[in-house]
Amino acid sequence: MDSFINHWQRISWEDAGLGIDAKQARDVEHALTAERPGLNDFMALLSPAAQPYLEPLAQRAQQLTRQRFGNVVNLYLPLYLSNLCSNDCTYCGFSMSNRLKRKTLDEQEIIAECQAIRDRGFENVLLVTGEHKSKVGMDYFRRYVPLIRDYFSSLMMEVQPLSQENYAELKALGLDGVMVYQETYHQPTYQRHHLRGQKMDFAWRLETPDRLARAGIDKIGLGALIGLSDNWRTDCYMVAEHLLYLQKNHWQSRYSLSFPRLRPCAGGITPASLMDESQLLQVMCAFRLLAPDVEISLSTRESPWFRDHAVPIVVNSVSAGSKTQPGGYAGGTPELEQFEPHDNRSVQEVEQMLLQSGLQPIWKDWDSYLGRIAARSL
Repeated sequence: MDSFINHWQRISWEDAGLGIDAKQARDVEHALTAERPGLNDFMALLSPAAQPYLEPLAQRAQQLTRQRFGNVVNLYLPLYLSNLCSNDCTYCGFSMSNRLKRKTLDEQEIIAECQAIRDRGFENVLLVTGEHKSKVGMDYFRRYVPLIRDYFSSLMMEVQPLSQENYAELKALGLDGVMVYQETYHQPTYQRHHLRGQKMDFAWRLETPDRLARAGIDKIGLGALIGLSDNWRTDCYMVAEHLLYLQKNHWQSRYSLSFPRLRPCAGGITPASLMDESQLLQVMCAFRLLAPDVEISLSTRESPWFRDHAVPIVVNSVSAGSKTQPGGYAGGTPELEQFEPHDNRSVQEVEQMLLQSGLQPIWKDWDSYLGRIAARSL
């Protein structure tokens, strides 16, 4: 069965990087005025030559964002269920080689977390775990996804890649979306940073969005971990190739994009390439021109200043008041963090920022009585 990996094998990482670097001012100006920018235009918008054009790029991106999404921004919160992990990854605080206290939430602890999150007003939740198939795998998800689903109107997940059959089962239990980031599309770099565990399998991870789409998952999240490879521009270009492939071949699903930059964590590494905040905004705006309908998400990895300025331009979905450890909302154990958030403002402060920017915070996507219960019973 055809999947993105067949397409990826025909793309030269080196040629893509050279193509981006070769773009000139005239290429950027053409891309900014193109009615439907393509991948060649996207290369120009990613390139160093586009940096002096950030203001017109941001203006065009903001216009498209408002046209497509109006003045609304969705709010979500990550719910960390476990920091158990059977992978050894050089950049992650949950890596099995790190000496830290391991924790997996039980039923009562999950209920306490769900209640604490609901008390903050959130209806959209992203479930996060380390990758541990035996202790935090399908048996765990079968037991607790329905429980968590009853608290929230929208449920997404960021866990280990699963089979198509597993995703179809989780959809029937109430799962709406799955975020699965490739980390880097440069296979040699990927292998250097994934030392043990199932995550060493580059191809299995790369084909996950195809399995998700075939299982009928509504929303699929893509992204690369900025700073893992020595060329973040090429990684972002590969994300664009992946996105357009999926939109063409699996058009029934919706897609979202995130651009996480490496953050400090236990046992963390020095980034191989650095993207500053103006370059991060450049990338986000370039994706808006390439794919006006895609959701662009921004987490608390980024600074309050950047979030305050970027959200009104191009962002559709933000987290606020995030905790990156199991039990963080009801209990609070900071030594278990996966990474250190940069924006530590309260939910109320972020909500006020949105309102002052003329944006409407949206706490939930839909009401279950309009079809969600019927869909789950099929």
